Amino acid sequence: MRLLHTSDWHLGRSFHRENLLDAQAAFIDHLIATIRAERVDVVCVSGDLYDRALPPVDAVRLFGDALARIQGTGARAVLISGNHDSLVRMDYATGLIDVSGIHLRSSVEQTAVATPVVIDHERSGPVAFYGIPYLEPELVRQPWGLAERGHTAAISRAMDLVRADLATRTDTRSVVLSHAFVTGGEPSDSERDISVGGSANVAASLYDGVDYVALGHLHGRKRITETVRYSGSPLAYSFSEHHHVKGSWLIDLDSSGVASADFVEAPVPRPLSRLSGRLDDLLSDPALARHEDHWVQVTLTDAVRPRGPMEQLRERFPHTLVLEFAPEGDLPARELDWVRRTSGRPAPELVLDFVEWARTAPANDAERALIDRAFEEIRVAEGRN
Repeated sequence: MRLLHTSDWHLGRSFHRENLLDAQAAFIDHLIATIRAERVDVVCVSGDLYDRALPPVDAVRLFGDALARIQGTGARAVLISGNHDSLVRMDYATGLIDVSGIHLRSSVEQTAVATPVVIDHERSGPVAFYGIPYLEPELVRQPWGLAERGHTAAISRAMDLVRADLATRTDTRSVVLSHAFVTGGEPSDSERDISVGGSANVAASLYDGVDYVALGHLHGRKRITETVRYSGSPLAYSFSEHHHVKGSWLIDLDSSGVASADFVEAPVPRPLSRLSGRLDDLLSDPALARHEDHWVQVTLTDAVRPRGPMEQLRERFPHTLVLEFAPEGDLPARELDWVRRTSGRPAPELVLDFVEWARTAPANDAERALIDRAFEEIRVAEGRN
């Protein structure tokens, strides 16, 4: 059986106010062409189908068109919701569309997680596909009776359910779709933080016992193990991804498990570049000509901020989207401290910093718990909508 593993489409997302819908549509064209050319049997889409719980109409239309075109190739599809998707909305009418060969799994009911989509293949036999949507820990902790909090407890229980069901089946290969942050993956700036209430990371060993794990959430492709992989997003959604190679994994399953894994590169709508230097140098350096048609992030190092730098930069680099200023030499101590204290940190920690700044005393344990709880309730409410 041949699988195509993709994830993190984020339909409806923009890139620094640049509309990406045409680029996302081009990826869907590429996806359909790959399914046909490679004779793909099952397409696995591991979450973050949309960029937000209430996606724009054009994104919904593109998603519907993508599913219809996948179905039209004769391939089956198994999809799960991610942390950007609405669990409730994505779960609507899934039983009805199952009959078309499109299987969307967005329920956090334990029976749903433990019930696979079983697809037979004439040579490799049946394959059970288990869909584990993004599990917000506080959303499942009480209904699932989890003794501990956090992502590890939630994924552990889900995989216990999967292995218990798989033990009842004979001569059946297994594939798990999961939207999570697995240790060994490399985050970028465009993923939403999921570390509220504890560490976001879960160990790859939690997924032991199945033949292939199709991961979603992180936007860079990554082989965690031979059988546990991230496909990454099909497009770059932040300048931190300028070095990524985007695409999908083409996985062959035989009667013993994963037989081969190849990466199919996706089309690049416009390359990304990060440039740094003094304005005059950036405007005159002939070696930078290859960046002129790229989306560009510029960091100016002039000692004195130039006048109208964006207008000048766009004369040479018309697709300059981000402009930052970092004068040569050390940043002022207060500015350097602010950058150090805020860079890449979760929102609850920034709130705690504000509390300490506002009253010149750190939050106590009860206040810390209250802040964590507030963010957890926001996340749970988003998952229910």
